[in-house]
Amino acid sequence: MPNDLGKIHIYTGDGKGKTTSAFGLALRAIGAGYKVYLIQFMKGQDYSELKMLRRLPKLTFKRFGQKSFVHLPAAKQDKILGQKGVALAKKVLKSRGYDLVILDEIFVAAFFKLIKYSDIVNLIKVKPKNVELVLTGRKATPEVMKLADYVTEMREIKHPYQKGIKARRGIEN
Repeated sequence: MPNDLGKIHIYTGDGKGKTTSAFGLALRAIGAGYKVYLIQFMKGQDYSELKMLRRLPKLTFKRFGQKSFVHLPAAKQDKILGQKGVALAKKVLKSRGYDLVILDEIFVAAFFKLIKYSDIVNLIKVKPKNVELVLTGRKATPEVMKLADYVTEMREIKHPYQKGIKARRGIEN
């Protein structure tokens, strides 16, 4: 199978759907026979999609987050987990063992100062030319967006939480 991969995708913005879009791309890539590695930053809670992720062939994933949300100033453990996530991402990218690498919520991890935006730039620079890379999260910087081939901004126009409706199982979590 020819590998014409190698593009960089960014899904950012304040609207819903960044992680969902990345997961959709992962499903498409797996369907095409590609190997996928998903690294989630700041996520340690029990989300519904985890049940399916564990069942997918050709998908490896690792999460770097506590069971509670990160609050500013971030706890030392949150920063340690963020740095471990960056280290693994670098190792996975350099391994050339995966066709698609997804770094979910990496921009939020940088915004919360768990990692540095320069860490994100460095990960892009070590990415092999035939590995597709997806970066998600609010607060992508113009500097990083310039390095990407695809940039999609999710813009919130209307959301049920504006009416006080909490996250619903299977839809938002």
